Amino acid sequence: MNEAVPLTPDQRRRALAYIQDQHRFNRMRFFNPYPKQAEFFALGKDKKERLLTAGNQLGKTEAGAFEATCHLTGRYPDWWRGRRWDRPVRGWICGPTSLSVRDTTQKKLLGEPGVEAELGTGMVPRECILDKSLARRVTDAIDTVQVRHVTGGVSVFRFKSYEQGRTKFQGETLDFIWNDEECPMEIYSEELARVTATEGMIYTTFTSLLGNTALTDRFWREEAPNRAMVTIGLKHALHIPPEKHAELEAQYLPYERVSRIHGGIMLGQGRVFTTPEEAIMEEPITYVPAHWAKIWGIDFGIGHPFAAVLLLWDRDNDVLHLHHCLRIRDALPIQHASSMRHVGGLVPVAWPKDGTNRDPGTGVVLQTLYRQEGLAMLHEHAQWPEGGNSTWAGVKEMEGRFNTARLRVAKHLSDWFEEYRNYHVKDGQIVKINDDLLSATRVGIMMKRYAKAVTLGTADRRKMVSPSGLAKGVDFDLF
Repeated sequence: MNEAVPLTPDQRRRALAYIQDQHRFNRMRFFNPYPKQAEFFALGKDKKERLLTAGNQLGKTEAGAFEATCHLTGRYPDWWRGRRWDRPVRGWICGPTSLSVRDTTQKKLLGEPGVEAELGTGMVPRECILDKSLARRVTDAIDTVQVRHVTGGVSVFRFKSYEQGRTKFQGETLDFIWNDEECPMEIYSEELARVTATEGMIYTTFTSLLGNTALTDRFWREEAPNRAMVTIGLKHALHIPPEKHAELEAQYLPYERVSRIHGGIMLGQGRVFTTPEEAIMEEPITYVPAHWAKIWGIDFGIGHPFAAVLLLWDRDNDVLHLHHCLRIRDALPIQHASSMRHVGGLVPVAWPKDGTNRDPGTGVVLQTLYRQEGLAMLHEHAQWPEGGNSTWAGVKEMEGRFNTARLRVAKHLSDWFEEYRNYHVKDGQIVKINDDLLSATRVGIMMKRYAKAVTLGTADRRKMVSPSGLAKGVDFDLF
């Protein structure tokens, strides 16, 4: 075996200088994505429009700069699963004002503005920056940059600001657009026109500080096969140690934490629930006492995702534990039921009033479809013991339990907490959008009087039920 020849002092100095040079002028080489960033990149393969919403300093602009650099240079890493171009591209990098673009995205991509020695210390490797032209009116702001592509060709991108107005976003045909911070809808519409002819894409990165807007509604409320959204919260940002989390959260007012810490929409004092999340969280329950009652609450998902929550009721202390939840998009009742049976096939299922409607595909009453799939559907739709199914009554019941530690939620149920922090009021009314798991929770609580101390697990109730719908050997419905 050949032994390694030791480096001379001069060779070690040159090697160290090379490594330092690479870290300084080839930053993209050392970028290692967090799982949520990688998820966002991968969605670009099939989605024309993407949104990455994140809290402050959690890696959204870093991710946006890295993706832009990959497209401009053609230097895609081995782990890349997103959209690829095998030719030079044309793109725009956009932000609210010329100053904010210069100080944020320009700095991220190219290095400190106005310092020639720092050019190339951003995400775009120095060796790939071929030429640049300065913008007018704003000192050290750059307008257009030419970037060397791996094919030998030249990619071109321009910096744009929303303050320039809609007309400045017309005319050009582009492959990609990166919006850093929220874009006015009239400009976003123009951007869509710019990438349509090339089958290009738009991706946006921001911390939502403006509440509900046309753009947030486009991703939060409207479903479309060519759109996708990823949220990065504090727990997803691996560069921030867990022991720092509480300190960072304490810097913001409670209603600000929705956006600045968790990446949701800032709703101000229009939030429905005000109990801090940490006050209702609990560790997942690994041992469920046999005498605890259980009930599912579901929301059928007519025009929105299907949702189900499993509640465990410690009757002795009147404490409800939200143990498990499901939120499923674009699936059939047979798939919904299968997922529920795997967790608790014998648990009674509370369902909302729209379960009495008929399924448009089969003509069968909706709740009957789920009963046929082996779920223990209750005999009537959800309503309070005194009658009625008021949403506000459910909110009052839930908030009262939150405040007295009588409704606890397993801390790993991130989809549920995402809905919790975005649940809000507009014009005096609860906004009934993206509240599927909360609706299922309310339905389950409304009918907790029918909860049963049954065994959890994969027991399949279909095997216990005769064709007549009654359990074998008895002449009454056990559920």
